[in-house]
Amino acid sequence: MGPFLSILVVDENRARAAIIEDGLREAGYSHVEVVTETFGLVRRIETLKPDVIVVDLENPNRDQLEHFFQVSRSVQRPIAMFVDRSDSASMEAAVAAGVSAYIVDGLKKERVKPILDMAIMRFNAFNRLTRELHDARSELADRKMIDRAKGILMKAKGLDEPEAYRLLRKTAMNENRRIAEVAKSLVSAHSLLGDGS
Repeated sequence: MGPFLSILVVDENRARAAIIEDGLREAGYSHVEVVTETFGLVRRIETLKPDVIVVDLENPNRDQLEHFFQVSRSVQRPIAMFVDRSDSASMEAAVAAGVSAYIVDGLKKERVKPILDMAIMRFNAFNRLTRELHDARSELADRKMIDRAKGILMKAKGLDEPEAYRLLRKTAMNENRRIAEVAKSLVSAHSLLGDGS
């Protein structure tokens, strides 16, 4: 999280954008790009591939906020959003959209670096939690599929649970596949044959 970060500043006010850019450069960031036109912003972000995005909105209206929240959902980057005024609904929408830092009372030069650091840390923490949740759900689905496959084998071959699991594991090893994949194939074949589940 040092000076090698690539930062995109989005601000329709050129004078304010220049102040933000100067503040970032003074804080030691040398890779700063400024965009003052929000039309086609997602495409620009995909082209520039910034590490973090700083959005400064003086007095945003609902449409502006919703536009930036849509950008936040689609670009998957840390976003620090600065606004002069806000309400609880806007803050909730920012959090739901994945904005990493939503700062009310505008942007001041001396606050740039700690806010960017916090935005990146929150973004990374959120992504880690999202990945962990996805992995846990996937693992749970695999376990359920394996349990169903064991049940099919126990009923069809008269095996007990450890034997059914050993047969699944042995088949997976012989076919160089995951046990969950073998279980899914067995459950699918069993359903196709009309044996129920």
